[in-house]
Amino acid sequence: MTVTALVLIEAEPHAISRLGQQLTTIDGVAEAHSVAGGDTDLVAIIRVADHEAVADVVTESISKIDGIRSTSTMIAFRTYSAEVLDAAYEGFGD
Repeated sequence: MTVTALVLIEAEPHAISRLGQQLTTIDGVAEAHSVAGGDTDLVAIIRVADHEAVADVVTESISKIDGIRSTSTMIAFRTYSAEVLDAAYEGFGD
């Protein structure tokens, strides 16, 4: 089983570009996105084996990085992806 979590990150403005790159070096962080709107500056997508690992990645790694003001974590119940759906039906009806 894989647990996916989205971590909304508020960062110091001067640190945003550095943080995006730095986040992707953390084990368990699959992607990092710079975003606009609201208090969120970056979104990190975490994919790990269990909920305990989500807690470790967020509290032991992400939240301790210099330049990060705060985080808010959302756990995904289901993942919907056009790529996954297309791959599941590949070869049918050809």
